[in-house]
Amino acid sequence: MKLVFLRALGGLIVLLASQCVGLDWPRWRGPDLNGISKETDWTLAWPKEGPKQLWKANVGMGFSSMTVGQGRVYTMGNKDDQDTVYCFDAASGEEIWKHTYKEPLNPHYHEGGTTGTPTVDGETVYTLSRKGNIFAFERATGKVQWSKNIATELDLAVPEWGFSGSPLVEGELLILNTGTQGAAINKKTGAAVWSTGKKASGYSTPVPFETKGRRAVMLFGAQHLAAIEVKSGKEIWTFPWKTSYDVNAADPIILGEKIFISSGYRTGGALLTVASGRPTVVWKNQNMHNQFNTCVLIKDHLYGTSGQNGHAGDLRCVDFNTGEVKWKEGSAGLGALMAADGKLIVLGEKGELIIAEATPEKFKPLARAQVLGGTCWTTPVLSNGRIYCRNAHGALVCVDVSTKALASERR
Repeated sequence: MKLVFLRALGGLIVLLASQCVGLDWPRWRGPDLNGISKETDWTLAWPKEGPKQLWKANVGMGFSSMTVGQGRVYTMGNKDDQDTVYCFDAASGEEIWKHTYKEPLNPHYHEGGTTGTPTVDGETVYTLSRKGNIFAFERATGKVQWSKNIATELDLAVPEWGFSGSPLVEGELLILNTGTQGAAINKKTGAAVWSTGKKASGYSTPVPFETKGRRAVMLFGAQHLAAIEVKSGKEIWTFPWKTSYDVNAADPIILGEKIFISSGYRTGGALLTVASGRPTVVWKNQNMHNQFNTCVLIKDHLYGTSGQNGHAGDLRCVDFNTGEVKWKEGSAGLGALMAADGKLIVLGEKGELIIAEATPEKFKPLARAQVLGGTCWTTPVLSNGRIYCRNAHGALVCVDVSTKALASERR
């Protein structure tokens, strides 16, 4: 009987641990790389003054988003021409470790600072800087396992606004949007495995997918979209997509044989199909301009912020299959969003946290609260009942949206 009880208890512990990990946000755009969380145990029944702020930190200039894993939150920022990678306790905000290295602030039509987001993979955290500095940190202590500069080693051109994509873990490889059509390095040693060319890259993060039994990644390059085989780095196909200043920053969104891409600078968006083996255009129009941030796709509708040249943006809903605009909402500006439980979690450009129903019928706000000031272009993150938000000057706030917080307020 005791053995049966212990086995049952062990199974329960494993189940609870897996559920907890399932609420983590260990990489850019989340566990499923789609900007959508499976989390449901959170509330938007906030007090009048908004959700309770649990903690606040200053992480330096930049636009890096946050990743969350095993009770810790990671992000990056720049101060005095130095980047710092931070690890905080997710609940309390206590600084657990940080690592600082030289990197120019490089303001260029914006405040400057970091743009990539840390990637948590098991016991390792990976980061990529704007100038190509890659680090592999021991998750628990911040000890550097290895580091290198990918641009120097492979003689790569650095794009005008620096490397901005986050490292993607694929098996034993780290896939990076660096060089003409990406590069791969061994995640344990940093040794280069393949590289596709020395020209400047785009600014998005690689997106994995399967094609005809092959594992591949889709990379938004400076002037094209490319499908690359993970194992070899060989090109499967490319599709030309030219944008002013080569700013292709939003990740491709893949649904079966269809791919949505979008850029600013009057480029707009397009839906492609690869049913024939190579991409062809289903529709192309000016109804969604993803200047910086990627849309989320929910029930055949795209939700995202659309804007031109860093000016006057809005939140939009666009039909995925037709490109038709369903609604627009101006209050979010060029902010960013994720989604969970059928709701949009939007951080407006001026620091307003907005929860809205994910519906094509009309913009339906459910809750609003001013949580930050300054410029807010960084994607917010919901994880384990907390929402993390930051602005360009490095103010990082954690607010409590757990159902436990609501119960406490009622008591």
